[in-house]
Amino acid sequence: SSFNSSVGALFLSKTTARYLFVLRNGAKYDSMWAFVGGKVEPNETEYTALQREIAEEIGFLPDIIKTIPVEKFTNKKQNFTYSTYVCVVEQEFLPVLNHEHKGYAWSKLDSWPKPLHPGVFTTFQIQEIISKIKTIQDLMCDST
Repeated sequence: SSFNSSVGALFLSKTTARYLFVLRNGAKYDSMWAFVGGKVEPNETEYTALQREIAEEIGFLPDIIKTIPVEKFTNKKQNFTYSTYVCVVEQEFLPVLNHEHKGYAWSKLDSWPKPLHPGVFTTFQIQEIISKIKTIQDLMCDST
């Protein structure tokens, strides 16, 4: 059985040191805050899937300075992998949301919107990942 893979983009704005969260709309995890992202199609790499999902969910492909992998979560029982990437952009942009989301917020790492999608919540409980994200922020951002 093949793995069912998904990718997520956590956008970081260099100028504000804030991160983009999108508010889900629909049956699954309705009204929970998540990362931009989705499933990797059979003919795609994670990177091309990430770019496609970004364009679909925020209406365009912003100018991404760096794409840095921060986590790969694997659930062997459910044949599932989820990869999270920090996507660094110069400044905050206004997403043009599709039907999958009904809101967005740029937030500091320690004051993200609630309730978080369970997968995002789990990721943010892992100190090693938070440290990695903070390191990226320290290296990339104009001021922290």
